[in-house]
Amino acid sequence: MLLDLSKIRTPHVAFDEAYAPQQFAAADDYKVVEPVQLHLDIAKTGERFRLTGRVRTVLELPCSRCLDPFLWPVDGSFDLVYHPQSANVGEGEQEVGDEDMSTAFYEDQRIDLAQLMREQFYLALPMKPLCGEECRGLCAVCGTNLNRETCGCSREWEDPRMAALKNVKLKSKN
Repeated sequence: MLLDLSKIRTPHVAFDEAYAPQQFAAADDYKVVEPVQLHLDIAKTGERFRLTGRVRTVLELPCSRCLDPFLWPVDGSFDLVYHPQSANVGEGEQEVGDEDMSTAFYEDQRIDLAQLMREQFYLALPMKPLCGEECRGLCAVCGTNLNRETCGCSREWEDPRMAALKNVKLKSKN
């Protein structure tokens, strides 16, 4: 999934491609389950390339409460400027500006589109993925999925370190 920049001869190029879910390795956080639609508008200025576009697909995520998988649609847009990688990039200490957040680098006249799409997937992930707002999660005692069945576990927890104080309190009442 490499974009060969040496083949771009005009100042503006449109690029549309679909990638099969199998082309993406399953990550710890998600799995691609539908084809990934990538649309790019590429503007070339010298050795600088500006990629504006959109990534669309559906990811499968585990719910952070009950661990059941659920589907999450992704429709992310981006606007990135690619510069050629130079030997001294990253050396020295510099303050990061707003424009640096949309700057990337390429090597050997190629841009890794897989990396660009993975970045967009991660940006689209929710902080706490939930299969639904009403998700009840797992029982902390027995691990039963409370969305599917109920359990008889006691939800009250007593700190065993406080047992001696509880005994003192009970004796003082008597």
